[in-house]
Amino acid sequence: MSHHKFLTSAAIILLPISPAFAQSGQPTETGDDFHNDDAIVVTAPYVDRIDILAGTSVLTGDQLTQDLRGQIGDSLTKLPGVSSTSFAPGSSRPVLRGFQGPRVRVLTDGIGTLDASNTSVDHAVTIDPLTAQSVEVLRGPAVLLFGGDAIGGAVNVIDKRIPRDVPDEAFHLDAVGGYGSAANDWSIGGSLDVPLTESLVFHVNGSYRDTDDVDISGFVLAPELRSEVLAAAAEETEEGNLDEAAELTETANQRGSIPNTASRTINAATGLAYITDGGNIGFSVSYYDTDYGVPSRPGTEHAHGDDDGGEEEEEEGPVTIGLEQIRADLRAGVNLGDGFFESLNLRTGYSDYEHTEFEGDEIGTVFEVEGIEARAELVQNDRNGWRGVIGTQFLARDFNAIGAEAFVPKNTIESLALFTVQEVDLGQFEVEAAARYDNTDISSNIVNFDRSFDSFSGALGFAYAPAEDGLKIGVNLSRSERAPSAEELLSNGPHIATQAFEIGNPNFTTEKSWGGELYARWNSEDIQLSATVFANLFDDYIFEADTGEEEDGLPVFQFFQEDATYYGFEASASFVVARAGGFEFVTDGVADYVRAKIKDGGGPVPRIPPLRLLGGIAAKSDAIDLRAELEWSDSQDRVAEFETPTDSFTMVNASVAWRPLGREGGVTLLAAANNIFDVNARRHASFTKDYVPLAGRDIRISAKFSF
Repeated sequence: MSHHKFLTSAAIILLPISPAFAQSGQPTETGDDFHNDDAIVVTAPYVDRIDILAGTSVLTGDQLTQDLRGQIGDSLTKLPGVSSTSFAPGSSRPVLRGFQGPRVRVLTDGIGTLDASNTSVDHAVTIDPLTAQSVEVLRGPAVLLFGGDAIGGAVNVIDKRIPRDVPDEAFHLDAVGGYGSAANDWSIGGSLDVPLTESLVFHVNGSYRDTDDVDISGFVLAPELRSEVLAAAAEETEEGNLDEAAELTETANQRGSIPNTASRTINAATGLAYITDGGNIGFSVSYYDTDYGVPSRPGTEHAHGDDDGGEEEEEEGPVTIGLEQIRADLRAGVNLGDGFFESLNLRTGYSDYEHTEFEGDEIGTVFEVEGIEARAELVQNDRNGWRGVIGTQFLARDFNAIGAEAFVPKNTIESLALFTVQEVDLGQFEVEAAARYDNTDISSNIVNFDRSFDSFSGALGFAYAPAEDGLKIGVNLSRSERAPSAEELLSNGPHIATQAFEIGNPNFTTEKSWGGELYARWNSEDIQLSATVFANLFDDYIFEADTGEEEDGLPVFQFFQEDATYYGFEASASFVVARAGGFEFVTDGVADYVRAKIKDGGGPVPRIPPLRLLGGIAAKSDAIDLRAELEWSDSQDRVAEFETPTDSFTMVNASVAWRPLGREGGVTLLAAANNIFDVNARRHASFTKDYVPLAGRDIRISAKFSF
């Protein structure tokens, strides 16, 4: 890969900047614990109460440990409004309010992952949840801090690669390990912080995970797809092709486990930070390595060129992906005193990423990504209830796909953004405003493509909070605009991992959205309630859909641009119903729903999650927590053309957490039984849901230590 672009950009690195989650030398609100139980969003002072953040969820503590999976998407699905792409156990991105792909930003400490995960659903996210301190899910206008393209929201993973404070003790050790029965899933991770001086702290962390093929209940193939494969087997039998018929019958009758879903992941990082009252500076270097299988879509043999320039159909081996990323990060902050600006925060990340898609033992396609992202923010001091932030953001990415099935040509993306968030506190009333401008240039010399896009986004919020009664109600209005991605513009070819022929459109314009949400929250000692209804009206909405055609023996998935509408709701509630015998008895629930359609008779938007309800009861004490929960997902019959419906399912889960040294003792032992009744379940948001169901009964045990 070429490095010239990033060497010449070195002067820019210290100008663009740090996220809202960096604090200038101050400890984070989650404290030192590896998985802290305080559900507090780690944000800078200017956004810790801002109502433009309506709809924020945080996963931390024992809940994060119990829900740990190999990919961040599968670790968040119990939060309101969150589903997952669930392409395979080794590759899964979050789905927020029905949005996925480039409309959901996945961040690590406020900076993008700088991988290829938003290029295609089969590409893994280079974040290991094992080493996460907390995970924040931001929905609504708040994401203007991180990108106008993130209309659905942002997922920000907070880790400790760059320390935020200096431990009081000689060292601080956090560790977590576990086992899951459904995939013979063994995992271990840990981090160590050592103060070298009163201001200098050294950090190291690492993790390892190894899984086998995933066990499931029932058949691998969904009923409709299984019927199609059996019909094809019968046709082959009639034509006398007995070997082909036997192979198809074997595929249709596969059950008990999903072939080619094993994975192995290694992650390691080291960091150093200098922290004083006047500011901080720190850096880290990390390495991420994963190998995982890609389940096969039945009936997708595609053509390869023969020696005479023609085409011949051949049977490929199982598709697997080997991925490596080397990453360097910098975070710095300077406290500016009592003037107009309180602090200047800087944040930069650089990544060298490569993954190879193998067909059996043969190399199919190699994807290379080299990128740098940087942010700078000037945080304003509070002036009689007025506070805010002004910032800029820079991104440069070189992307290259090498091989006969490189479905996207080599391309370069450069973007520069300016943004601000401002809040005025008027007592019981608050007003917030946000604005963002992005300039994005996408070029590809191979196909003589070079276009520049200007995008303008803004948001305005109003909130009312009667004094001291725990109620807050508000409304947020937003106008978001995003440039089309390189994949949406330039895709044109077979993609072996998704087993589809993907086609973009180089003439797409920017995608525009008018959004609104109404929310209400109630917080008291025993009751927490939150409800949000939202709607987005799109002009020139970009989506990928099955055309029903075939090319090179693969189904053709093409990107289209039409107007569209999204609307839905998400709600959560928690009630303390009783206290007795040192226990607090709690009941809680989550509900979410999205409906989306293409205007002018275009039908439903593909892969929209159905109505979901999740409820649980728990008994909590200092030493032990007991919980049982039920999750019901409705069937999804509102499907796009050539998209298959998905059956409803109900899963029952139970868990126990034991703290032998008490809640502050630093030791937690956990056990959980997921999908107790071993149901066959599929996520409608998944590209592969017809042949990659969710895991069957899964008994998980884990231990967490913090000293």
